[in-house]
Amino acid sequence: MATIQRHDWEADLARRTQTLGGGEITAILALAGATDVITFSGGFPDPSTFATEALSEIATRLITTDAAVALQYSATEGIVSVRDYVSGRLAALEGHAPGTGELMITSGGIDCMELLAKSYLDPDDEVAVEAPTYLGAIMAFRGYEAKVRGVPMDTDGMRVDVLADQLAGGLRPKILYTIPDFQNPTGLSMSLERRQELVELARRYGFLILEDVAYRELGFTQAPPPSLWALAPDVVLQAGTFSKIFCPGFRLGWAAGPAEIISRLIVAKQNSDQCSGALGQRMLEEYGRSGAMERQIVASRALYARRAALTLQALERHMPAGTTWTTPHGGFYIWLTAPQGVDTVALSAAARARKVAYVPGRPFYPADDGHAQIRLAYCRAADDLIDEGIRRIGEVLRIGLEDA
Repeated sequence: MATIQRHDWEADLARRTQTLGGGEITAILALAGATDVITFSGGFPDPSTFATEALSEIATRLITTDAAVALQYSATEGIVSVRDYVSGRLAALEGHAPGTGELMITSGGIDCMELLAKSYLDPDDEVAVEAPTYLGAIMAFRGYEAKVRGVPMDTDGMRVDVLADQLAGGLRPKILYTIPDFQNPTGLSMSLERRQELVELARRYGFLILEDVAYRELGFTQAPPPSLWALAPDVVLQAGTFSKIFCPGFRLGWAAGPAEIISRLIVAKQNSDQCSGALGQRMLEEYGRSGAMERQIVASRALYARRAALTLQALERHMPAGTTWTTPHGGFYIWLTAPQGVDTVALSAAARARKVAYVPGRPFYPADDGHAQIRLAYCRAADDLIDEGIRRIGEVLRIGLEDA
């Protein structure tokens, strides 16, 4: 009997998989349940914000009395009553409600990015992003073989003046992706003036703004400027998620934008996961309509503001001279820049040896940048471990200085 040779499955991989990155998100998620590491890596909401008692009651009631809806497939665009709830919530928060056909329920914010890329990007199309930006978005766009171009940031967010120069020089993105509020990974926000300038550029050059509002409701003090979608619903697709303010286990979000775009995303979704889970949708609706979510968001803001302050105090105590970092006014993140010559990617093993975790800056850039940066997520670290965790990271950076 002839021996069957082992097939080389790697040789059969699609070309686009070569640009998907090295599993950075998988590595971050692997630490979700870690108990022996002080982790500043993943942007996980603190489990204390999950309303387990209320959700248990809602789940029991829905399974008992509403099984025909809650346990069934749903419409691809989302259950009608859930879309009505989300539409009303957007109207209350943004002062603008989606029109007919302008809203769908997604499986988290990343689902919106994937559906848009799947529907609109051909190989070698250009996508503009903040540099740095959310690494999942870079992976989504590169997964459809787009060319991802970075636009630098400063303390007021994306450098829209640099973008204007790039556009004048020939850049022609189909999509511009931005996180204007408490950005991932920097924690910075875009000023109102720049939002208005960005909208003008989108209309002039004919690109779609994909606005990620994952952290918009988690400001520590005052509310952020109007969303880009509220300013210009004709050229903006808003990708929202309930992962940070409800809980990520339900994988629920929304897409709000021009009806002709939403219709294409619905077609794309029916060919991927068909629909967002109906039980999760109905639990979100019941929890939200009860007013419990808005009360929990207030408590969450206070929790994350306290942890941000503790992290900033620890950075002042333990970082070597020459280290700089951003000061967050909301969201989950601080963006740290190590002294010159320090490579935060190379130091990851030293951090693991000290039972502390961070995410190096490299995967947040579309180009070969970020070697001196670290994203610190203070959202999940326990109050009494923050100082010790930052002290260990300071030790790691000093090792890098000695080797530089």
